[in-house]
Amino acid sequence: MAGWGEAEQSSHPGSGLLGDASSEHRPLALAALERLSPTELEQVYFGRMCEQDGSDEVVLPSRPQSASVARRLVLSVLQSWGLHQLLEAGELLAGELIANAVRHAAGRTVGLQVQRRAGWLRVEVRDSSRALPCRIVAEPGGEAGYGLQLVDDLADRWGADLLPRGKAVWFELKIRERG
Repeated sequence: MAGWGEAEQSSHPGSGLLGDASSEHRPLALAALERLSPTELEQVYFGRMCEQDGSDEVVLPSRPQSASVARRLVLSVLQSWGLHQLLEAGELLAGELIANAVRHAAGRTVGLQVQRRAGWLRVEVRDSSRALPCRIVAEPGGEAGYGLQLVDDLADRWGADLLPRGKAVWFELKIRERG
């Protein structure tokens, strides 16, 4: 298994859009990815993300609409895994991390991965910037500055890891099994 964000061969529909593209074909794959509508992106990635191991990263264009695509994908994955108690927090926080990556990183794509581990759900967003996120004080009545505060308030754990080519910002939610 490749590390998060590293290319891995896959038979999933849409896998050839970017993840498997060699460096010479990457600009063509990226152009194809950027032409997809939010609905088409969801259709391409839904089955791929719902697998129980959640090891695949999906690549989304770095555009504001990708936050809503990520929210719907995470919502669908959590529903398919029966994690109904995490629907609202998972959806909201995934959208916040994608929105931050789109707003603050200069790359053309962002990566999204959802993993379920024993007792935990982990959502990770990768981008090409090595600048670590920092919480800012939100202006009263303003729209900006609340994202990482929400992550801090709702996630059980969150953080950021520097990668050779960018960073990964993640959050984890405890899966509380009903006994």
